[in-house]
Amino acid sequence: MTLMITSPPAIGPYQLPNPVMLAPMAGVTDRPFRQLCRRLGAGWVVGEMVTADPSLWHTRKSQLRMDHQGEPAPRVVQIAGGDAEMLAQAARLNAELGAQIIDINMGCPAKKVCNKAAGSALMRDEELVAEILDAVVSAVDIPVTLKIRTGWCAASNNALRIAKLAESAGIQALAVHGRHREQRYTGEAEYDTIAEIKSHLAIPVIANGDITSPEKAAHVLRYTGADAVMVGRGAQGNPWIFQQITHYLTHGERLAPPSLTERCQILLEHLQALHAFYGDTMGVRIARKHVGWYLNDDHRFSDAEQRALKQQFNALASTEAQFDWINNAMTHDAAKRLLAKGSHAA
Repeated sequence: MTLMITSPPAIGPYQLPNPVMLAPMAGVTDRPFRQLCRRLGAGWVVGEMVTADPSLWHTRKSQLRMDHQGEPAPRVVQIAGGDAEMLAQAARLNAELGAQIIDINMGCPAKKVCNKAAGSALMRDEELVAEILDAVVSAVDIPVTLKIRTGWCAASNNALRIAKLAESAGIQALAVHGRHREQRYTGEAEYDTIAEIKSHLAIPVIANGDITSPEKAAHVLRYTGADAVMVGRGAQGNPWIFQQITHYLTHGERLAPPSLTERCQILLEHLQALHAFYGDTMGVRIARKHVGWYLNDDHRFSDAEQRALKQQFNALASTEAQFDWINNAMTHDAAKRLLAKGSHAA
């Protein structure tokens, strides 16, 4: 039985190989993670949000976020800000630096972003939204996409109006997270708004929010009629989710989970990429949150064991110690090796 709900969409000149995307997440979707998810089946990946203010691009954080070296096409750069001309200039500069798609962030719920009238805060001002969309689309000759939420709050569900503005302005694809800004990431995503938007738009519509399993992805595609799904937190510690969803949509059955050997290999490769990208000191720190997410998804361990293992890993201060710990953790007797009293890693 084949469940593929829809043919993968094209965005501008780029045909997606499958309808499963990695969502942009600040502090998560860096170059090592994007490359890993693409290898494991993501049909589309989006970089971390970059401020539209070029005067801040000299910082180490911005420089790392703008690093797409060695990434295959299309290279998607997401920009965030609240000033139309500044966003247009940021789009132009990023295109000159090699971006092949510009994505505008109107979905981030973070206070520090919304307090600057950016991210999902923009949805409160539809006139400004229209100005920004027109300015950015006019500024570049590469495709521009948009990511939004359902609105600012439950009383202001204006995503359909924003979606229509986007299509009129020349936006070439729209991703919709099924929560309003005040929910942040609490409660459950709703998909009725996404379905309504899809029924009114001709451009590709991407459903985002709580896509955590192959079955959920299939349900959301069916329910909304969306052209693709975008996976965010569901990929943290589980980069295999992309190939699992695609396999399920294509064959109607679950792909076997990765073996312990496969998991070990991916963790080691991910660690090595983080250390190489950030340098040993920062790479060791960044690795801690990723390994924490992998442990959350490792059902060999109880909640208490997961907590103890995270504490162990977070105490490690060198790349060599992290590699050694992973090799011990990815064994059938890992709990005995790492949690036994007097263990060298305890």
